[in-house]
Amino acid sequence: MGAQNTAILLLSCPERKGLVPVISEFLFQHGGDIVHADQHQDPDQGMFLMRVEWELKDFDLTPDQFPSEFNPVAASLKMNWRIEYSDVPARVALFVSKEDHCLMDLLHRWRVGELRCEIMMIVSNHEDTRRLAEFHDVPFHYVAVKTADKTEGERGQLHLLEENHIDLVVLARYMQILSPEFVARYPNRIINVHHSFLPAFIGPRPYQAAYERGVKLIGATSHYVTAELDKGPIIEQDVTRVSHRYELADLKEKGRDVERMVLSRAVRWHLEHRILVYGNKTVVFV
Repeated sequence: MGAQNTAILLLSCPERKGLVPVISEFLFQHGGDIVHADQHQDPDQGMFLMRVEWELKDFDLTPDQFPSEFNPVAASLKMNWRIEYSDVPARVALFVSKEDHCLMDLLHRWRVGELRCEIMMIVSNHEDTRRLAEFHDVPFHYVAVKTADKTEGERGQLHLLEENHIDLVVLARYMQILSPEFVARYPNRIINVHHSFLPAFIGPRPYQAAYERGVKLIGATSHYVTAELDKGPIIEQDVTRVSHRYELADLKEKGRDVERMVLSRAVRWHLEHRILVYGNKTVVFV
């Protein structure tokens, strides 16, 4: 996870020579000791993307001072940027329906310290996971969502999120489509796991579609949620092999393991500020 008290700068700008020295020199002049740096060039779009992390022990800029000092550098390079601090844990809400395997995995990883965050609540349109939430001492909120009109349900959910100052929403097999208005409130801050290797088998029944197609590999995809169903920027994917001997139930059982791994990786990378989104793509610095 890196040093305990660090700052993380994520940036993107048009590609040009000398970008790394400019950024490194700025941090050096202010006492920053770089502990990790990674970069990526996209030649098709002429873009440069970078993540740099440094210790704050001798750094002479406070969070309030950093923007005014760094903005002239950023402006000269036409840079989009943001800075994060490792000692400020994200406040997370987990959304779930009936299936609890992804929820259980995230709660376990949080309890053992793999996910550095504050899980503030579990929100569900079913009561099935209430006891699991109580076991982990996490507030549970049942919010009914009507199929015909989700407006009232989403209004209640958004009130909970705003009241608890939520930074990240994780859809841990939450089997409802969020409205464009909901998604717009949390751009690149809603992570979903889709039980298919996107773009294959989009929609609500991918295992059924995969079984009928006779695939030899099944997978899962974790992505940021956008208004377009299952089309958001992909963060992580993985697959596992299956055969003609597998029934539909076997595919689902194998798939649950992949779903857990793919979602937990995506959540962890987001919490560690390792993801840069540009266009409808991501760069993940791991």
